[in-house]
This record gives sequence, C-alpha cells and structure tokens, in this order.
Amino acid sequence: MSFMSHSIPEEIEDIEMEDKTRIRLTAGEMSGLWAQYLNDTIIICINKFFLEKVEDEEVRPIIEFVLNSAKGNIAIMEDIFTKESFPIPIGFTDQDVDPKAPKLFSDTFVLMFLRHMSILAMAASSAALGVATRPDMVEFHKRVLKIGVQLQDFTRDLMLKQGTYIRPPYLSVPDKVDFVKRQHFLAGFLGHKRPLTSVEITHLFLNVQTNAIGKTLITGYAQIAQSKEVKQYCLRGMEIAQKHVDIFSGFLRKEDLPIPMSWDSALTDTTVPVFSDKLIMFNVAGMIAAGVGNYGMAMAASPRRDVGMKYASLIPEIALYAEDGANIMIKHGWMEEPPQADDRGILIKGK
Repeated sequence: MSFMSHSIPEEIEDIEMEDKTRIRLTAGEMSGLWAQYLNDTIIICINKFFLEKVEDEEVRPIIEFVLNSAKGNIAIMEDIFTKESFPIPIGFTDQDVDPKAPKLFSDTFVLMFLRHMSILAMAASSAALGVATRPDMVEFHKRVLKIGVQLQDFTRDLMLKQGTYIRPPYLSVPDKVDFVKRQHFLAGFLGHKRPLTSVEITHLFLNVQTNAIGKTLITGYAQIAQSKEVKQYCLRGMEIAQKHVDIFSGFLRKEDLPIPMSWDSALTDTTVPVFSDKLIMFNVAGMIAAGVGNYGMAMAASPRRDVGMKYASLIPEIALYAEDGANIMIKHGWMEEPPQADDRGILIKGK
C-alpha cells in the first residue's frame, strides 16, 4: 500500500486545523478590527438617539436594523479580541450620548445620513476584505459589507418612495463610440473647455452632496458642543464645507446641470448637549478622512485640468483642518492610539 493511500488520523487532523485557526492577526486585520470597533460604538450611540427621537414609522425599522447590526458586530469583535488577548478599545459608551435630549435632526435627514453611512461602510469593508487573510476575518468583513449593501437598499428604497432621493444628473445617450483625438480633451485653464464627462459630473455631484450633509451635521454639532474650542472647530468646518459646495456646484452650473439640495432646514433649534465633545470630534474626523479619499478618487478620475487641479488644491485645506482636530483630541485625551509596530530603539535601550 502506498503512502498516499493512508488516511490521516482524526486527532492529527484536529491538531492541524486548530493550529490554522491560531494564525496571528496581520497589521491589516488589526487595523480593520480596531477601526470597525470604534466606528460601531459611535454608530450605536448615534442611533440610540435617533431611535429615541424618530417619528416616522417607516424610518424606525431602518434605525433598528443599523443599531442591531452594530451590536452584533461588537459581540463578534469582542470575542476575537478576547481570544487574541488584544485590549478591547474603549470607543464610545452611554456616557457619550443623551437619548433623552431634544430632537436635533429631522427624520428625513437621518435617513439621508444613514444612506451616507452605508456608502462609507461598503468602502471600508471592501478595503478591509482586500487585506484580510484569516478565514474569520474574511467572514466578518463580508458580514459588514453585506450590512452596508442592505442598508443602502433600505434607505434608497424608502427615499425613492418618500420622494427625497436625489438622482445624479441625466445625460444624453452617446450617438456612437469615439476616441480622444486631441490634447484639448485635457485642457481646462485656457481657451475652449470641453464638456464635463459623466465620471467628472458624478464625482462633482457626490462631493456637493456629501459636503452638504457634512455641513448640516457639523452645524448641529456646533449648536450642542459644550466647549468653546469644539464649537469654533465646528464653525470652521461649516465654512469649509459651504465653500466646497459652492466650488463644485459652480462646475455643474456652468454645464446647466442640477445641484443637490441643501439640508440646512433639517435642523431643529435645540442647544441641549446630545453627544459628548469627544464623539463630535471623532465623527467629524471620520468625515474628513472620507472626504480626503473622495477627493483623491475624483482627482484621479478627472482628466480636465481645471477640475483635477481644484481637487488637488482643496485636499491640503481639509488635511490641515484634520490635523487641527487631531491636536484638539490629543489635548483633551480623546484620541485612542491605533495598534502600532514595536519601537525597536526603545526596546533595545531599555535592556
């Protein structure tokens, strides 16, 4: 009988399988888990408040879906952290939200905000899946991606039903397939400018929309912020968001294309603290990070020089705003450190 014909004893099979499950987390897997944990804790806080204040019974089940999904994610991640002897991040707790505070945002805005969150969740989980290796990590991020897709479906369908969904602009269908023949296609500063491409239009439209949502959210945060420093930081963010809305809207107006609506009217007049300043700063920081990513993708997808260079000129502005926000968080002890590589120099000197 040949060696290959012998079956592997069950106890050896079990040992091999057990060893495979003990594969250490990679840096990519650690960062994905750590970021997801913090994001889910803030989602729980925000949606606890939304659920307490929601009046639209069609929006309520969507908030419940988000809340329950985030709690499920937390349970899975805490189990992984415990098995890996990995310190469980603090994130955000009941101390960071007052569900009994007066209503701050309209239900229509909450629905739009949750749709925006679904887009961020799909992007983050897709990126995490790209670097995940361990089977449990792959399955977890697939779960997060599936939740993001479901949330996008739920919010889109309800917004279409309620007439609040704003579609990107329509364009005429091309007569034929064509190829770029002249360098004029890239021009944008001098002489005749070609019309915007469908890809450029889409990015401009989405960046108007995300800045409009961000402005309304930060305006609400400015109303309820407790420290003058955080309040001033939010006011600065409002100005930046409005400036960017105006810039991107200008490109669309020149092409006689529609502009997404403003959400300024979606706010109430309450000034009672709803969320902690720590939560406000973290949420704003996450929005800035997403904005930098959006601008980078839009710049790469915009061959017309004036459009691409405009994105390039705006990125340093929001990067500086992000740095100032990080300094505020560090000053007040609000910024948790992400997992880091060992500092070999300190380890060596310490011996």
